[in-house]
Amino acid sequence: MTTLQAAERRIVLLIGAIQFVNILDFMMVMPLGPDFAKNLGIPNAAIGIIGGSYTGAAAVSGIVGSLFLDRFDRRKALSLAMLGLVIGTAAGGFATGLNSLIAARIVAGAFGGPATSISLAIIADSVAVERRGRAMGAVMSSFAVASVLGVPAGLELARLGGWQTPFFGVAALGLLVTASALFVMPPMNSHLTQSDAPTVATNRLAFLVRLPVALCLLSMGLIMLGNFAIVPNLSAYVQVNLGYPREQLGMLYLVGGVVSFATMRVAGQWVDRAGPFPVALAGTALYVVNLYVGFIQPVAAVPIMVVFALLMVTSSFRMVPMQALATRVPAPHERARYMSAQSAVQHIACSVGSMLGAAMLVTAPDGRLIGMPAVATFAAVIAAFVPGLVWLVDQRVRVSVAVVPVSP
Repeated sequence: MTTLQAAERRIVLLIGAIQFVNILDFMMVMPLGPDFAKNLGIPNAAIGIIGGSYTGAAAVSGIVGSLFLDRFDRRKALSLAMLGLVIGTAAGGFATGLNSLIAARIVAGAFGGPATSISLAIIADSVAVERRGRAMGAVMSSFAVASVLGVPAGLELARLGGWQTPFFGVAALGLLVTASALFVMPPMNSHLTQSDAPTVATNRLAFLVRLPVALCLLSMGLIMLGNFAIVPNLSAYVQVNLGYPREQLGMLYLVGGVVSFATMRVAGQWVDRAGPFPVALAGTALYVVNLYVGFIQPVAAVPIMVVFALLMVTSSFRMVPMQALATRVPAPHERARYMSAQSAVQHIACSVGSMLGAAMLVTAPDGRLIGMPAVATFAAVIAAFVPGLVWLVDQRVRVSVAVVPVSP
């Protein structure tokens, strides 16, 4: 029986809501870049630095937090992390320039990173093993909801009420969700009574030296590195360089999110039938072609909507085979630690990609971004390594499974 029980459903619903707020807080800033850049006098080329400051802080705090967060009741630790995220998000709405906005995003990222780790730990603690995959799938769907509904709603709020409105709106939603978690969720302290906790902590990083684990994390990092050289600058590029109307930007993200959500199901079925390598290869090939016709050598006959939707589709499409492999690489008792390591790698790669993209771009006097073909070429070169790494990991996993003795 895989149906979640009533108590588990409440936990999954709360954690899903928390993840929605956390993901939306991160995702909405990049599309809003040109709005607050114009009002705060920030060069469009610096938008990537603002995105990178969040992910960099989230990576560092996630790693540091993993050393001591297990010592506390998870409900209280999660509430504190979410309260810090709310404060950092609200502070973004009061920013007066580049430095104050970066400082606010660092605060938000410093608390948002641990909030994600604690949320996943609560799911592992609260949901039985035979129902945990279903629970994780439900929680992870918050990313799709944030993409399809949250980002377009944030863009519309900014258009109607000013660039500060989405910051205050997400902060208010986060405060409501945090209060719900604090008062509805039961105490989460069963992990404090486990007698084997010191031994587990001592060996928690040993699995990282295994080649399949390292290659899988490297593949994840490369995907995010290339994507986030492009993504933070995407809104400014389509508006300023390509002349896409600001009032239609929400529809651009809505269509891209819906198409991406639909194709992820197709990619998952394809992985089950053909394995991860063909899916990764096809997704990468389409990604590189789209970068070429949309950014490196733009083809005027290709509509912006098509370029934008394909970028979102191929970015998501390439993640599906990697996530499928990620469920097979670590041993069952290592999966929570692997997810923490994967989250840290992804945040670091996002931060580095955002910073590199910003460093490669220059803002022209009329606001246009100069250097986007070079950024897209960098992303394409990085992407080309991913299918080979996926093949290597898949081969290693197949060999390791083949040599496992079968119980009589």
